[in-house]
Amino acid sequence: MQELLENSLDGFRVHLEKQGRSAKTITSYTCSVSLFFSLDYELSVENLKSYREYLLKNYQFNTVNARIYGMNRYLSYLQEIGQLPFSLMLSNTEYSAPQEPVDLNSVKKTRDGSYRMQSVKEQKKSYLDTVISQRDYERMKKRLKNDGNMYWYFVIRFLGATGARVSELLQIKIEDLRLGYLDLYTKGGKIRRLYFPRSLCAEAIPWFMEKGIKSGFIFLNRHGNLITSRGIELRLKHFAKLYKINPKTVYPHSFRHRFAKNFLKRFNDISLLADLMGHDSIETTRIYLTRSSQEQKALLDRIITW
Repeated sequence: MQELLENSLDGFRVHLEKQGRSAKTITSYTCSVSLFFSLDYELSVENLKSYREYLLKNYQFNTVNARIYGMNRYLSYLQEIGQLPFSLMLSNTEYSAPQEPVDLNSVKKTRDGSYRMQSVKEQKKSYLDTVISQRDYERMKKRLKNDGNMYWYFVIRFLGATGARVSELLQIKIEDLRLGYLDLYTKGGKIRRLYFPRSLCAEAIPWFMEKGIKSGFIFLNRHGNLITSRGIELRLKHFAKLYKINPKTVYPHSFRHRFAKNFLKRFNDISLLADLMGHDSIETTRIYLTRSSQEQKALLDRIITW
């Protein structure tokens, strides 16, 4: 059994390499398969359901789906080479259904009659709790400026005042500040314009010029290279702890959320906000209309008197 598994995994790796999968992806997929068999499971519908339940109990949402996706790719590979077990190739005419009905929320039947594990859908919350508050945002800006950490002051200022993703933040050049905007080209060939408020440019341009940045990218590390997204995230966590702000609310994307919530508070045009944020669907933007759980409770405490 172990030898058969090792041979099938070796073949699976070669199959993935021929498809041009990255080394990281190949490792993820094969780890999922190895984990399945390490639990002493044999390939069957019931065991796929049990494996999915095991993942849900022991791993976070993203990891669960990664393991499910890897296992499904392995099953597709076995089917392609003609080694998928007959118990996973059910059809109305060839094989009788198992005594217990198949849970369609766990395992789904494909068009060709075989079964695959169903991915997990994350339930959307009706509130936003991991967004930095306006009070903490203002406090963080003030403390950074008072402590002379102007570089990091501008990092969160640009994130919070433009709604930029951290990857977009790293594309900003001082020439863009002089124009007042940066045009970003999406994979679909669309253009999204990232605007820089006049007050922000008036404060940022002289500071970066004084630091010797007269052209090119503005967010560089001490070696003159672009700072990494990971580097930004770690440094922001450091300042959150230093200034006694909840670290769970301090991460690059949190300031993009803060921009959206502040925009709707000042100018309630969700369609325009969707364009500014680069959302393909306005439904994605609607999350910013929700309140945090604390805001919801405060509202109910105020209005419910019966």
